[in-house]
Amino acid sequence: MTSRICTICARGGSKGVVNKNIRLLDGKPLIAHSIERARASGLFASIAVSSDSEAILEIAGVWGANYLIRRPDELATDKAAKIPAIRHCLHEAERLSGLKPSTFVDLDATSPLRSVDDIRGAVALLEERGVSSVITGTAARRSPYFNLVEEGEDGFVRISKTLDRPVVRRQDAPRCFDMNASIYVWKRDRFLAEPSVFYKDTLIFEMPEDRSPDIDSELDFEWVRYLMERGKRNG
Repeated sequence: MTSRICTICARGGSKGVVNKNIRLLDGKPLIAHSIERARASGLFASIAVSSDSEAILEIAGVWGANYLIRRPDELATDKAAKIPAIRHCLHEAERLSGLKPSTFVDLDATSPLRSVDDIRGAVALLEERGVSSVITGTAARRSPYFNLVEEGEDGFVRISKTLDRPVVRRQDAPRCFDMNASIYVWKRDRFLAEPSVFYKDTLIFEMPEDRSPDIDSELDFEWVRYLMERGKRNG
């Protein structure tokens, strides 16, 4: 039996979409989609949900989370970074389960369109390549070398990144990705020694655009709802 742990961190105080983590999407609470995918992957000995909301924790238990972890208030503010919350959740999950996995995964509760194969693929990439971490993303719509600009302190805009050669076609630029915040995979020991998203050997697992939306607004919510309905129609 694998000893991998999956963490899912879901704050209760969303402002963009009120109560989004327990709002119904395709007949089930938003957070349930991530729990179900984690369970269906067959990769995890335990799934731990961290939240400052008792309602979220109660629903997470109903939908199959193994451990319900109360997030400290200081890790649940609007300005709190997510990495400390993930670290706290991992520590508590290990304490409660007695496990110390070599690999652990965090699934974002607001990315319900990821597939089981996405989770398996990201984990396999880390474990087969022996790297410190794997993130997920989709091909970027704009390239910082070609058509993404930034405003300088002088108020003028310029291409965000330049090379020592002109880039006249998007295809001539290095491949760039939009992080979709869907799946993070870490080597446990590296993460605990140096909690971070990026290391020198971080790899990306590419996901298609239609499985990459992250719900942060009402428009995002409706877009994800449409993609789910389209997926059902297309079988």
